[in-house]
Amino acid sequence: VNRVNKRIPVIAGTGSNCTDTASYLTKQAQNAGADAALVVTPYYNKATQKGLIAHYKAVAAEAKAPIILYSVASRTGLNITPETAAELAKVENIVAIKEASGNISQIAKIMQLTDGKLDLYSGNDDQIVPLLSLGGKGVISVLANIAPEYTHDLCQKFFDGDLKGSLKMQLDALPLIDKLFCEVNPIPVKTAMNLLGKEVGELKMPLSSMEEDHKMALAKEMEKFGLKLA
Repeated sequence: VNRVNKRIPVIAGTGSNCTDTASYLTKQAQNAGADAALVVTPYYNKATQKGLIAHYKAVAAEAKAPIILYSVASRTGLNITPETAAELAKVENIVAIKEASGNISQIAKIMQLTDGKLDLYSGNDDQIVPLLSLGGKGVISVLANIAPEYTHDLCQKFFDGDLKGSLKMQLDALPLIDKLFCEVNPIPVKTAMNLLGKEVGELKMPLSSMEEDHKMALAKEMEKFGLKLA
């Protein structure tokens, strides 16, 4: 927050599988000056949809900062259903959802049920344009770590009405996106940052260094994409 100094919004990740912890972290982020909080669904112990609603309502009541729901069942084992999203959209400071389920039909249903009350952000770089077409506002992106201008322009073309241009950028980026997910995120993207000379350091356990053949393939795809390696 201090480094950015209000030049751009800061969204803090404050989710936890413990409701009290998620509430505490969200409040602390708000006190530190974060503009919003990204709150992932509880993992491991998970919850029923009823429990999920109670969890998010408790977090939202504790901290008045805008909250973005984060649905990524591939990591947490817990999906936010369209009906649950619609219920949570009634809470004043629950304002958006990062949707990484990959289920376009589910996402369409969320948008239909929430009827403009919940902003949509893609959680998958390979589905940016499809989600924008459903009314999405943008993407919370892995690709943008190494190609921020490209990712911005992909979205901007869509918003400017250049649908063909936006689609072309989406499809052109797919080979690189594929390599960024050839191992568990964030292993490839952190490796990519180091390849660009950003010196972001080693991975923390239990994540391990990237397999050498995967690293070589990633570097090759980055160069094909036009990125200059250090």
